[in-house]
Amino acid sequence: MLKSLKMTMAAVAALGLLAVASQPVKAAPFYAGKTIKVTIGFGFGGTYGKYARIFSEHLGKYIDGNPTLIVQSMPGAGGIKAMNYAANVMPADGLNLFIPLDSGILAQLIFAKKVKYDFRNFISLGSANQTNVILVLRTDTGITNWKQLKQKQVILGATGRGSTSFLIPNLMNGLVGTKMKIITGYKGSSKTGLSVEQGETTGAAFNWLFWKSKYERWFKSDKPYARAIIQVGHFKDGDLPNVPMLKDQVTGENRKIVEFIGALGLIGRGLAAPKGTDMARVKELRIAFDKMVNDPAFIADTKKRRLRVIAATGIQIQKVINDTLDKATPELVAAARKAILGK
Repeated sequence: MLKSLKMTMAAVAALGLLAVASQPVKAAPFYAGKTIKVTIGFGFGGTYGKYARIFSEHLGKYIDGNPTLIVQSMPGAGGIKAMNYAANVMPADGLNLFIPLDSGILAQLIFAKKVKYDFRNFISLGSANQTNVILVLRTDTGITNWKQLKQKQVILGATGRGSTSFLIPNLMNGLVGTKMKIITGYKGSSKTGLSVEQGETTGAAFNWLFWKSKYERWFKSDKPYARAIIQVGHFKDGDLPNVPMLKDQVTGENRKIVEFIGALGLIGRGLAAPKGTDMARVKELRIAFDKMVNDPAFIADTKKRRLRVIAATGIQIQKVINDTLDKATPELVAAARKAILGK
C-alpha cells in the first residue's frame, strides 16, 4: 500500500515537471544587456551635450531590459556631419539614436549639395525642449536695439554653416540690412560663448537655454555683460517678454521666410532614430521617452542642471517636420537662400 502510494506520488510529480517543462520560456527583452549609442553633432558643453547626457542617465530605466546609454560627439559643419552620418552610416538597429539638428530642415534646403539627408526619413522619438534662437551681444558694443546693427558692424562667433549661429545672423543681414560679420569654426556653442566672454567676438546666436544655463550671470547683474537683442521662433520665450521677435519686424515675403525658419525652435532637443529602424523598437522607445519627460524625477534633474522641459511626442515633432517641408515651396527656399547666402 505504502509502496503503491509512493509510486503514485512520484508519477504525479513527474507529470508536474513535464507540464512545467512544456511551458514556453519567456524571451529576454530585446534591450537586456545591450548598449544604446546617442550621437550628437557638437561638443558636450552646449545644450546638445547636456540633454544627451541627461537622456543617457534616465532613458534606460523606462525601457524593458534597462539598457546602458552612452553619448558620442561628432562635431563638424555646424551639426551637418552628424546628420549625414545618421542618414547614411548609422545602423538602423534600435541601438543607435541621435539628437537631431534643430536647424536641420533649413540646412537641408539651403545647403543642398553638402547635405546628404532628408529630414523626413528620420524617425522622431520626441523632444524634451523647445527653444527660440536668441541673438546676444556684449553690452560694450553699445547696441540696445537690433536696428542699430544697420549702422554698426559687430563680429559674431559661430560653429559651422549648418548651425543657428551662422544661419540666423546671415538671415538678418539679408532681410533687414544688418551688418554682422560671422566668424565660423568654433567647436560647439560652449567654445563660441567663451570667445564672447574673452572678447574675441562680440556675440552669437544660439538658443536661449544655452545662454541661460551657461551664462545667466551675464544678464542678471546690475551692470550686465551682455543682452538679448532679438529672438527667432514661433512665439516669445517666457523668459524674454520684452525681446522682439524677428518675424514682427518684417512683412510680406520676408515674414513668410522668418516664420518658416522659426520651425527650428519646435524641433528643440530630442531623440530620433535613422530610417529603417524596426517600428516595434520605435514604439518601445517612444513610450519610454514619453515616460521619461513626464517623470518628476527627470524634470527635477533638468532643473538642477539649469535645463527645462517643454515636451512634445515623436508624432507631434514628425508632423512639425513634414508640415514645414510641405510649406517649403521652391520660391520660398530660393528667397531664404538668397537672404542667407546672398545668392
